[in-house]
Amino acid sequence: MGKAKVAVLKTTPQTVLEDYGSLAKLAGMTDALAAGARTILKDNISWHFLYPGANTTPWQLEGSIRALKDNGFDDLVCVQNDTVVTDAYKGEQLNRYVGVLERYKVPTLYNFRKEDITWEVYRPKGKMLVLDKIYPEGITIPREFTGTNIIHLPTVKTHIYTTTTGAMKNAFGGLLNRKRHYTHSCIHETLVDLLRIQQEIHAGIFSFVDGTTCGSGPGPRTMVPVQADLIIAGADSVAVDAVSSRLMGFDPLKIGYIRLAHEQGLGVGDPRGIEVVGEDVSGINLKFPVGDNVASRIGDLFWFSPLKVLQRLLFHTPLIYLFVFGSYCYHDKLWYPLRGKPVVRRWLNETKWGKLFQQY
Repeated sequence: MGKAKVAVLKTTPQTVLEDYGSLAKLAGMTDALAAGARTILKDNISWHFLYPGANTTPWQLEGSIRALKDNGFDDLVCVQNDTVVTDAYKGEQLNRYVGVLERYKVPTLYNFRKEDITWEVYRPKGKMLVLDKIYPEGITIPREFTGTNIIHLPTVKTHIYTTTTGAMKNAFGGLLNRKRHYTHSCIHETLVDLLRIQQEIHAGIFSFVDGTTCGSGPGPRTMVPVQADLIIAGADSVAVDAVSSRLMGFDPLKIGYIRLAHEQGLGVGDPRGIEVVGEDVSGINLKFPVGDNVASRIGDLFWFSPLKVLQRLLFHTPLIYLFVFGSYCYHDKLWYPLRGKPVVRRWLNETKWGKLFQQY
């Protein structure tokens, strides 16, 4: 496998939309995507509330749309997913996506609505690591994804279960249905399987990653925002995540999903095999920790400790809703009002990216 190319640029609120266009050119977007194919914009809503570093930013969405349209990709659609702990409708409103999509006349499909998306059994051509065992009745994916280009729009942030999260993890919401929580105890292998499926079904894959404000700590929600003024792009999802992880201060090959994907030949996870173009970021190390919160400690007990023998009882039956309710109470009713809202207020009023957000 030859060297993968990943583009990184420093940016400002005044230039960010134009910088996404430059980033697309540097990273070879037009070569990675199929001309004439429908292109899916897959944003990332880790939390339906506004929280810096957690979700796709409105300028990331707008910059990507402009870059695509400027290069002749006019058949665009945004695809949203919900989870047991996030509300897609609330998320697209509170994170200011709706106005951007309306301005550029990009329709939205919701993969949990039957009138928008048809789920069908897919039989992968390549060998699965775990998904065929997790879903013995068949792996179902959206029919509407086959033959399309896909643009992933994650942010630079940590994750309590995968250390970092980015382009590869972004497929988790779009390609799997609401039973995706079945996969948490083998999440790294799941992400590799999903990348293999993506490479089989999509006409082209490309990622724009926003690191204007990054997320450090127990992500993907209860994080400490860190301003980095960076945007990243590339066609190799593994390489994009490797560069993002290294910027955060992690060794990419010590992160399970990156290492496994590299070993499976699905992309380049070794920084020595990645050409970073644009900005010289070789000296950047944000030294992010991951850490824990109340929810992750409980999750660790049932996903990774000896108590994982109870998973089928707890997560494959209506008992799952006890955990959903607990997560809702902790994140939405306790942590966000007490700790999250003050962080958001400071970000909105005291940082350049918060002030740009208010313009949307």
